Amino acid sequence: GVLRVIGDPARRYREDPVRMLRAVRLSAKLGLQLDSASRKPIHALADRLQGVPSARIMVEMEKLLLSGHSQQSVEQLRKENLHHGLLPLLDVILEQPMGERFVMLALKKTDERIAQGKTVSPPYLFAALLWHEVLTAWEKSQAGGERALPALHLAMDQVLDAQREMLAIPRRYDVTMKEIWTLQPRFLQRGGSRPFRLLEHPRFRAAFDFLLMRGESGEVEAELGQWWEEFQHADEAQRSRMLQADDAPKKRRRKRKPKAPGAESAAPAQDMAL
Repeated sequence: GVLRVIGDPARRYREDPVRMLRAVRLSAKLGLQLDSASRKPIHALADRLQGVPSARIMVEMEKLLLSGHSQQSVEQLRKENLHHGLLPLLDVILEQPMGERFVMLALKKTDERIAQGKTVSPPYLFAALLWHEVLTAWEKSQAGGERALPALHLAMDQVLDAQREMLAIPRRYDVTMKEIWTLQPRFLQRGGSRPFRLLEHPRFRAAFDFLLMRGESGEVEAELGQWWEEFQHADEAQRSRMLQADDAPKKRRRKRKPKAPGAESAAPAQDMAL
């Protein structure tokens, strides 16, 4: 089937550039091809999306990502050259093999959940879409000498700030996204009491599903996700046997300096009125 824009496509796109995004979304959702007259002006007018308020772009992106056909929609955006500036992942990540696998896997699972009538968390989805941008910034910050955890927090803020210049991601999403991201390095800690504390975190399940996607895409060893799958369903005895050596850095206790001789003498005398 073919999808046509009513009226003169070029004029319609100039009146409202968002119509180009809608055309792509509807063609993917309905399984139709844009006719040549509707497609031809898109490449020349794609830059007009830069002048659209970021809040409107966000509304269209959420519709696209939660349409149940997000994979096809993103591929169509790339084909029509409409992805530039909408999300860093669409500019950069889709050009990186590892990042592209992760993003496409996240979109595939989102589409599957919607097809099954299950709910989808937009913050979780955006956490997945922006993860490799965060990962790149995190590694860069650590290479500059920053410690791991401060470097991760810095990377998260940098990516979100840069993203909001184009796309108005609601700030209410930040807490969930940042919790999912900050829990990822904690999955590497499989000794002592740390695994038990992680299981009790209210965002554990979302972060664990995120970890499984990282393993499935090849970013981390699948064994890590398998270990956590077994650990969370094991009994106490099995969990104790599964624990690995706790090689996490310990907090150094401050040593008290020895008191100087006579330091415990009485407080200095004060003048008192008799």
